[in-house]
Amino acid sequence: MEITTLQIVLIFIVASIAGMGSILDEFQFHRPLIACTLMGLVLGDLKTGIIVGGTLEMIALGWMNIGAAMAPDAAMASIISTILVIKGGQSIGAGIALAIPLAAAGQVLTIIFRTLTVAFQHAADSAARRGSLRTITGLHIAALFLQAMRVAIPASIVALSIGTAQVQSLLHSIPPVITGGLNIAGGIIVVVGYAMVINMMRAGYLMPFFYLGFVTAAFTQFNLVALGIIGVVMAILYIQLSPKYNQSQGKQSAVADPLDNELD
Repeated sequence: MEITTLQIVLIFIVASIAGMGSILDEFQFHRPLIACTLMGLVLGDLKTGIIVGGTLEMIALGWMNIGAAMAPDAAMASIISTILVIKGGQSIGAGIALAIPLAAAGQVLTIIFRTLTVAFQHAADSAARRGSLRTITGLHIAALFLQAMRVAIPASIVALSIGTAQVQSLLHSIPPVITGGLNIAGGIIVVVGYAMVINMMRAGYLMPFFYLGFVTAAFTQFNLVALGIIGVVMAILYIQLSPKYNQSQGKQSAVADPLDNELD
């Protein structure tokens, strides 16, 4: 499936926004659910983009930068894996499995580019001593531009090469045992990533609802909207009935009762 010139331009823009978002951490455009959805919209398959993004989001929920430790790059993994699935003809499972090495490669690029921006920081310090606010602003924009190109250039190269006959034949010549293995690995990665998030939450008292949700989804024909509504209703009922959330009201009433009796 060939990619049009307009789609190449839009891919470059979306990838640039995702690359900058992974540094700014303000608008969260680098998160898989948003980045993959935007890429699906650009490539003309919004449904697949949402599915890939939602699946990758479960893996990337626990990815975060702690001090000098850099997390895998969710932006590059989201953008390129969506291109490979929608335009490269790969299955969603294979795209998820390929997203892991892509995230690791993006992590290396992030470290390299952040090392390069140290020079921008020293230049900004010199400009601050001179009182040149315009130079400081330009340095900030230039450093942010580098982070945008960190994702936009690889994504554009993949998008440009994905429509060539050589790349298409290469993708379709992958043996079924490899593609099947990637599908299995993609499913395992999602489960492990979600399990890591649950382990970090350590909300054991909520696990019965977790298992009940799996059983309900497996043995009924409810869609995601119905399951979401059921989950919200159960959460509201749990909060209303749990003594943990009604304890303060009970203490207030216990304190107020003796006073009322004395006044009476």
